[in-house]
Amino acid sequence: QVQLRESGGGLVHAGDSLTLSCEVSGGPFRTYTMGWFRREAPMKEREFVAAVKWADSVTAYGDSAKGRFTISRDNAKNTLSLQINTLKSEDTAEYVCAATPFPLITSPALLSTPDRWPYWGKGTQVTVSS
Repeated sequence: QVQLRESGGGLVHAGDSLTLSCEVSGGPFRTYTMGWFRREAPMKEREFVAAVKWADSVTAYGDSAKGRFTISRDNAKNTLSLQINTLKSEDTAEYVCAATPFPLITSPALLSTPDRWPYWGKGTQVTVSS
């Protein structure tokens, strides 16, 4: 069973950098796509942030994440990471790690559709103070 556990969130200042981590278990993940979503509030829709193809590290980013966000994965440690630079108040959200066994990396429309991702972590809160 695939399990995802995020860490690294917290209260940070605008302009800071932060790296979120997601421990993944229950693989193998050779065919998987791993990703990050965020949600500003419990009743709001999840916004696609970034994804990486586990097998070869090909990446994709949502429009709001291009330029300041970097997604990566570590096969040996079974860890997914999201680095966020120059944090802004609008980055305040719950960040959630997700996994799908489908090769979505070349399909931006499918990447951004939460229903295409069957596995989710519980999330980690990032709050940016200005």
